[in-house]
Amino acid sequence: MYHFFTDAANIDRESHKVRIEGSDYNHIRNVLRMDIGEELSVGTGEDDNEYRVAIAEFTEDAVLCDLLFVKESGVESPVRTILFQGLPKGDKMETVIQKCVELGVYEIVPVSLSRCVVKLDDKKAKAKVARWQGISEAAAKQSKRAVIPEIKMPMSMQEALEYAKDMDAKAIPYELCEGMDETAAFFRRLKKEVLSTKTDNPAPYRVAIFIGPEGGFTEEEIKAAREAGVEPVSLGKRILRTETAGMAVLAWIDYCLEVEA
Repeated sequence: MYHFFTDAANIDRESHKVRIEGSDYNHIRNVLRMDIGEELSVGTGEDDNEYRVAIAEFTEDAVLCDLLFVKESGVESPVRTILFQGLPKGDKMETVIQKCVELGVYEIVPVSLSRCVVKLDDKKAKAKVARWQGISEAAAKQSKRAVIPEIKMPMSMQEALEYAKDMDAKAIPYELCEGMDETAAFFRRLKKEVLSTKTDNPAPYRVAIFIGPEGGFTEEEIKAAREAGVEPVSLGKRILRTETAGMAVLAWIDYCLEVEA
């Protein structure tokens, strides 16, 4: 079943009507050529509900639907993982965004680091972020996410550390870390804190993950991260590509929070 997004204001529970506008209207009517009566899944990006609807009418600028039922989807993670991704070469960032959105990332922050080959001025950065946001939206629809993860404008390492300073847990995979003890301890603590805050604290639990570019982090960047309270961890004996590392951490977070005990 196809999944789309609409503003919360376009969902009227009293009249059981839902309105879909913009590019999704064009996609439903002119690309997919869907018919009256066909069912869709709709999210608002503001809650974790799935709104199941049936197409009732096409106007000149909107798809009008009947609201069939509302389902609490539960697809969103109990933690908001913010991925601070060192800018990679080529189109690797597109892969990172697509796959990490599928794996549940809440927000992605591109970071310009010392060993990044890619350098973006403001004009190029705005164009890139607009394209990346479209990729995030497409991946959110494909994986039936309740929210569309935001892609932030690129930051420096110092700006990223400042942005992450109040987050609940912070880790930086680093190839010079040996053994998995620190990694295991980080995930055990994360799970314990998430479970304890579910009832004690309604605020979302936020996790910051810093991923280096192809050349990795410099010693100065790791030192700055340590001083900002970011924990260096190992991802195992093999060196992962920059586009793989974030996916591995997100998968571990999902596994950690899904498994009982």
